[in-house]
Order: sequence, then structure tokens, then C-alpha cells
Amino acid sequence: MTRRVMLIEDEPNISEALRFILTRGGYEVSTLADGALAEAAILDQRPDVLILDVMLPGRSGFDILASLRARGETADLPVLMLTAKGQDRDRQAAEQLGASGFMSKPFSNTEILAQVRAMVGP
Repeated sequence: MTRRVMLIEDEPNISEALRFILTRGGYEVSTLADGALAEAAILDQRPDVLILDVMLPGRSGFDILASLRARGETADLPVLMLTAKGQDRDRQAAEQLGASGFMSKPFSNTEILAQVRAMVGP
């Protein structure tokens, strides 16, 4: 069974690179670039894991994560937060909101695959 990854990232180069890496790693990947549309898309597509950028147009990744954790059907969804900042306060906020993992940009191909595999398996 192919695992489904949803990637919500507004930078096209990063989104395409992650899509390529994850697809090559055996995952089915859907992408979205708008935070305002994210929650509805997540509820509709029901991914096995979500990779969520912190800074998005329309709605922040932190707001989306808080909303997902408050919903019964998405409370346990594995969520890997991405940030370009890599600041400790972002990591702390992500942990407090219930993120399953946190990664700073730039990251290596091996790192992202290892994180996703640790969350949902190969």
C-alpha cells in the first residue's frame, strides 16, 4: 500500500524538490501552496502524513496545525513542520501545538525521507 504525503509549501522550487524526493522514495505526493485552502484539502484527501510549512500565504502553518489537532479526525495525523527560520521559538511553538517533527530549511534528501519514514513507514 502506497503511503500518501500531502505537502503544503508555497515556494515552488522547494515544493517540486520535495515532491520529487518523496515520489522517488515510494510515496504518493500531493501539493498545495495556499494556507487558506489547506485544512479543507487535508480533510478531503486524508493523507498518511502532512509536511507543513510554517509561513504560508492565507494562513500560517501554526494556525493550520492548531486547527488539525483540535479536530478528532486529524488529531493524530503525523505532521512534519518546515521552516526557513530554524529558530528555537518556532520549534517550541510547533512542539506545543503537537507537531510530530520539525525540520529547518535547507535539509538533505536523506533527512526528509528519514523523517517521513519514521512517521509512517516506507
